[in-house]
Amino acid sequence: MSLSDRYPAMEHMFSVYFGQDFDLFGETVPQIVSCYKRDDSHRQQGLIRELDSFRKEPPDDLDTAFKHFRRGFRPEGWGYTTASFLDEIQRLLSE
Repeated sequence: MSLSDRYPAMEHMFSVYFGQDFDLFGETVPQIVSCYKRDDSHRQQGLIRELDSFRKEPPDDLDTAFKHFRRGFRPEGWGYTTASFLDEIQRLLSE
């Protein structure tokens, strides 16, 4: 089973909202997540659960595992590590 199949909410979030055209949804991570919450609030809790599960799955190399979901947006370019980016997404979703 692929990562996309195991984590459909993450696949949706990172392919649409943080995909190649991420700037259509905002200029900052908080703006993009806010747009996601407005558009896809019904998926929000599922995404939080998937992020928790994903972070526990590849404990040795989160960066390599997350490359599957990178579609144009580069967290490092915005001052994030993979871990801090996922932390920020979870924090914003929980607000």
